[in-house]
Amino acid sequence: MRAHRVRALLMGGQACVFYGAAEFSRDTDFAILADAKNLSRLRKALNELSAGPIAVPPLELKFLRKGHAIHFRCRHPEAPRLRVDVMSKMRGVDSFGQLWKRRTTLDLPGGEQCDLLSLPDLVQAKKTQRDKDWPMIRRLIEANFFGNRKNASAAHIRFWLKELRTPELLTEVARSNPKVVKLLLSKRRLLGFALAGQIEDLSAALTIEEAIEREKDRLYWQPLRKELEQLRHLRFKK
Repeated sequence: MRAHRVRALLMGGQACVFYGAAEFSRDTDFAILADAKNLSRLRKALNELSAGPIAVPPLELKFLRKGHAIHFRCRHPEAPRLRVDVMSKMRGVDSFGQLWKRRTTLDLPGGEQCDLLSLPDLVQAKKTQRDKDWPMIRRLIEANFFGNRKNASAAHIRFWLKELRTPELLTEVARSNPKVVKLLLSKRRLLGFALAGQIEDLSAALTIEEAIEREKDRLYWQPLRKELEQLRHLRFKK
């Protein structure tokens, strides 16, 4: 991707590994810029990987801009059977331009670099209807909390108050930062339970919060799934 100057950000399970929340993943997921020049560069990168499409939809801008994921399987001897998934638009996630500005760039052994979704953007992208994503969100934020709690910045504290899903840790942060809680309370009402130390009520509210996000994601994907079924039907007829 970098060799062909593809404007792409690593996300999904592989990105979670870099953020300290290890997850076994068979896929390599990218958020990409959906424009003609970037798509041309992406095609060259996929050709070098000997990557062919899996299922539908095809690699076209109109499908990327609607929010579809497009899937490929690599046949290159150095990446046999590796699956590559690309997306450009995700529910509740900012435009690619904003994601790119906030990206995390890591230096890898051997002098290579890797561009990732920022941690807050990765957490937002993980708020899906899939069962496996919610424990991962919790682990991602816990890893960030334990890695930064001794030298926490104002940005860390706001992030934890907005996103922590571990009742005990959320209560700890809230009771240590009551002024910040008051500023955020209108956006996340369950912080009131955290500030009061009401762990049982907080746990129940977190469960409800998750259920609401899952339902939003289900509704978001309904028309996209319907379109996929139509594309599968057309391909079968051909």
